[in-house]
Amino acid sequence: QVQLVESGGGLVQPGGSLRLSCAASGSIYAIAAMAWYRQAPGKERELVARISSGVRINYADSVKGRFTISRDNANNTVYLQMNSLKPEDTAVYYCNADISPYSFGKASSYWGQGTQVTVSL
Repeated sequence: QVQLVESGGGLVQPGGSLRLSCAASGSIYAIAAMAWYRQAPGKERELVARISSGVRINYADSVKGRFTISRDNANNTVYLQMNSLKPEDTAVYYCNADISPYSFGKASSYWGQGTQVTVSL
């Protein structure tokens, strides 16, 4: 079994910073892309940032210049550094990873349980 466990969410004032972490564990042969998504109340889940196994990175336009995604391949961990946070960044943030549990077969998409980020005075 593969698990993704997020940490680092919380309450922060506008303009503040948070760092999210997501560690993958279990039966892992290889991890391709890793990503962060978010879902605000009443809205659809949206891609925030994505990093490929080759370190190609994509960001949503709304977070460019404020958020930074990175990964530690040795520890199967992806991070999201969030600076200059705004109230509209409030959402549940989910980690996602394309993982191959074995040396054969295709990768599957796995999700973490989500961590709440609230930006408010």
